Amino acid sequence: MSTQKQLAESIIHRLRDAGHEALLAGGCVRDLLLARPPKDYDVATSARPDEVLALYPKALTVGAAFGVVVVVEGTVQVEVATFRAEQGYADGRRPDAVRFTDAREDARRRDFTINAMFLDPAEGKVIDYVGGREDLQARLIRAVGDPRHRFAEDHLRMLRAVRFAAELGFEIEAATTEAVRELAPRVASVSGERVREELARILTAAPAGRRRGLELACELGLLAVLLPEVEALHGEPQPPAVHPEGDVFRHTLLGLAHLREPTFELALASLLHDVGKPSTARMRDGRVTFYHHQRVGEDAARAVCGRLRMSTNQARRVTWLVARHMMLMNFDEMREATLKRLFAEEGFEELAELWRADCLASGGSAEGYEALMARYRAMSAEEVRPAPLVTGHDLIAMGLAPGPAFADILRQVYDAQLEGRAGTKEEALALAREIAEEEV
Repeated sequence: MSTQKQLAESIIHRLRDAGHEALLAGGCVRDLLLARPPKDYDVATSARPDEVLALYPKALTVGAAFGVVVVVEGTVQVEVATFRAEQGYADGRRPDAVRFTDAREDARRRDFTINAMFLDPAEGKVIDYVGGREDLQARLIRAVGDPRHRFAEDHLRMLRAVRFAAELGFEIEAATTEAVRELAPRVASVSGERVREELARILTAAPAGRRRGLELACELGLLAVLLPEVEALHGEPQPPAVHPEGDVFRHTLLGLAHLREPTFELALASLLHDVGKPSTARMRDGRVTFYHHQRVGEDAARAVCGRLRMSTNQARRVTWLVARHMMLMNFDEMREATLKRLFAEEGFEELAELWRADCLASGGSAEGYEALMARYRAMSAEEVRPAPLVTGHDLIAMGLAPGPAFADILRQVYDAQLEGRAGTKEEALALAREIAEEEV
């Protein structure tokens, strides 16, 4: 089975044998020059889509109208795009029309100079028509041509500029920066799915990149448009005795940076965990409090997940984490049943990691986290998730009619089982009868 790199190079070789120009293009060239493993290998060619299909009849033609064909070999796919120029972007995303052209003009329609280079893999020669190599060496994100035109074509490119700066640790060139500031309101028209993809890359970048990405998005006006709930954390004071790090926005960025290889759901929950603070802030006894901010934050997180078109499972995980992010503060005072139920939750380890990062972002330590995880690791799956000793069928056999009380009886009995107060089925049934008699 070929790797994507091998497949891309074999496609280039085959296209050249057929008399066409073919090169590696875009992000893979950038990453290879940076000695980073490319996420994808893309091929750009002078061959028209029908000419590529003549060589690869089983290729996918999902983007053929825009000059794009996808060559598939087993589980490996490589995008093959005809050199093209683009005309008109009425929807602020896709070109209204394309015309096929040469490599030089193709480079000039791309987003940023560092993404507009080509590479001849046979000779190892970089082909650069837009100064991308110089910008790569200078660690600059620069739009190709007039940045206002580039961003007017596709509004998402403004957020992509931030994402590349965050991922690569680059600065955004001055004219590109000013264009983002000027056109930032237009990012509101970008679909939630596309925003989510870029945001996920920012929030799961290296720790410094996550923080840098959010700071840039804020400075350039993108955060206020896309995540006003997070923008509102700026300047929201916190009690210095509890939060010596400063306002809620700074605390949030620190917490995000402390996460260890987070999933997008965990990183988003960390970003949103305190968004309920501005609306719940009150002065009590001379200090700021945020009572029930986690409940308000849960509702806000649900709204954000909706805007980002996240799946039901993703949204459920994010809101669950936001709603419970303070639960572990006093875990050593919890009933055994409550703690075991938390341990049994699929998202428990992410909840614990969120708490650890939250503590560190407040100037605290990870000692509590380590103690909690020691208890968690010491318990077997059977201890945490034992099969219930009593079921609804048992309650019916006892003569109880199904109804609202069922769930409460089963919960109380299962808690007793988790805490060791009901170790056998007989003990559990006796407790169920006792609870049922009290509730009648």
